[in-house]
Amino acid sequence: MTMTFPSSHPALDEALAERGYESPTPVQAAVLEAPAEQDLLVSAQTGSGKTVAFGIAMASTLLGEEARFGRANTPLALIIAPTRELAIQVHRELAWLYGKTGARLLSCVGGMDARSEARALNLGAHIVVGTPGRLRDHLERGNLDLSAIRAVVLDEADEMLDLGFREDLEFILEAAPPERRTLLFSATIAREIANLARSFQKDALRIDTTTKDQPHGDIDYRAVRVAPNEIEHAVVNLLRYFEAPGALVFCHTREAVRHLQASLRERGFSVVGLSGELSQRERSDALQALRDGHARVCVATDVAARGLDLPDLGLVIHADLPQNKATLLHRSGRTGRAGRKGTSVVVVPYTRRRKAEMLFSSASIDAGWSGPPSADDIRERDRARLLENAMGTEAPSEDDMALGKLLLETKTAEEIAGAFMRLQRSKMPAPEELYDDGRGADARQSNGPRERGGKLERPDRGPREVREPREYTPREDGMKDGIWFKLNVGRKKNADPKWLLPMICRLGHVTKKDVGSIRIFDNETKFEIGAEASVRFAEAVRATSRDDVKIEPSTAPGLGEERAPRGPAPRGPAPRPATRSGAGPGGPRKPFGEKKPYDKKPPFKGPPPGKGFKKKKV
Repeated sequence: MTMTFPSSHPALDEALAERGYESPTPVQAAVLEAPAEQDLLVSAQTGSGKTVAFGIAMASTLLGEEARFGRANTPLALIIAPTRELAIQVHRELAWLYGKTGARLLSCVGGMDARSEARALNLGAHIVVGTPGRLRDHLERGNLDLSAIRAVVLDEADEMLDLGFREDLEFILEAAPPERRTLLFSATIAREIANLARSFQKDALRIDTTTKDQPHGDIDYRAVRVAPNEIEHAVVNLLRYFEAPGALVFCHTREAVRHLQASLRERGFSVVGLSGELSQRERSDALQALRDGHARVCVATDVAARGLDLPDLGLVIHADLPQNKATLLHRSGRTGRAGRKGTSVVVVPYTRRRKAEMLFSSASIDAGWSGPPSADDIRERDRARLLENAMGTEAPSEDDMALGKLLLETKTAEEIAGAFMRLQRSKMPAPEELYDDGRGADARQSNGPRERGGKLERPDRGPREVREPREYTPREDGMKDGIWFKLNVGRKKNADPKWLLPMICRLGHVTKKDVGSIRIFDNETKFEIGAEASVRFAEAVRATSRDDVKIEPSTAPGLGEERAPRGPAPRGPAPRPATRSGAGPGGPRKPFGEKKPYDKKPPFKGPPPGKGFKKKKV
């Protein structure tokens, strides 16, 4: 194989060749072309090879003309990362990159034994990788000596500032020698990042390898519309439809992570969870299970998933809608790394479709809209996958062939093949039956906003049609003495009885027979619950309340929404309210006539003589 990767240092070149690096990524090529001793301010997309880039950039500063490091004493390089996982990942990458230089690397991260780290620092190290809080702690305790530091790297500086590490970063950088080389890597260069660079860098070279206002080119973005009560089922079907070797599912809260992880495990998925409440040991075990292939799905919060770089991660599912553009791009950036293709699927409830469209527009993402994969779609894909992978990748052994011949003597080939397929299907979680409203493939072509000149505009729908409330009565015999409730979802949010009825039953712990009429208005929906189940229903909806769905008691429809038609406005002044005597409050009203001219009062000239103001004695 011909090595086309530009030369940086003989020891590093050999390590890159063994790893199969043929050509550099854009950020690696830009760093190699930069002057050897200049500070760098680099912005690059997530998964673009930044770790190898700053590892190559440090080589000339740390080694010079030497082929190997000398004895390890005080550290020569310090790499600061925002999270434990990213710090451990950087440590792992630099270990093979500098493996032939005799470098001694140490990691100092929160959640690990600080005493063991202190002993290792006292023994000496060439390169130290750590998180801001733990590094500052070692500095204050005198375990970390930065007097000999030649290079400092801030990896994903924007995330460190978002997590509130600004004071820690400033403390560490002020403790390092001023003649050091500072390399700052960030996905975006916001105002705070620029201020940090001006304070702690000298004539930094600006390198920007990102494409402005464009998402990651290796990620296929999709939006899946679902009923609000079927988000969990949609995640199940998406995992089954794509069958990616590794998948990452994002939720907003720890409770949501625990619930979804338990639900997926119950259905037969090999799944782990990541949230802020886990210890370092539990987090490390979960990530190792994903890398080893023992787990295929990881359910995580945004903070817990920062800095993750998992192999074969081909699918990202946003079970909870991202809060903003940065969260959407950061979540999706976990896939499509190092030139590999990935898929990012945003699960969009009908009630939040407009927000999703605005989110995609702000991120300049052209997402394909569709309904959730149906059970038939998944079975069709399973059939194709089973036929394609039936023979496996390994050739059968002699014992396997001998057992196969014995089976053929007692069973037919069709029976054996059928039993094999049944065994393979038993390992696959069953798909869920989902409701789809059947809208077009692209929601923006139906009734979403369109982008014109950088602004969102609604398509011309003509004059608004005045529609009567949609009514649905599942009970043929009607309902007597029903109690009415209202839901903060109406026609404007695509309310439909087909998905409202299952959601009402699930949130209220009732059955279909307990639900009476459902009337859908523009901004709300009113529905009737049987008197016997109404108390149980009210307690259940209070316990299972959601941010986007609110159910509360209400009056029967028609007692507040429907007004009598207005006639023509009366001419003349409004009549005064009548009193018991029949006259107005001020007596009989005078007839209208010509108004008298306004007589101005003479100006005030003070009190008359002899009647002046008396002074008050104090």
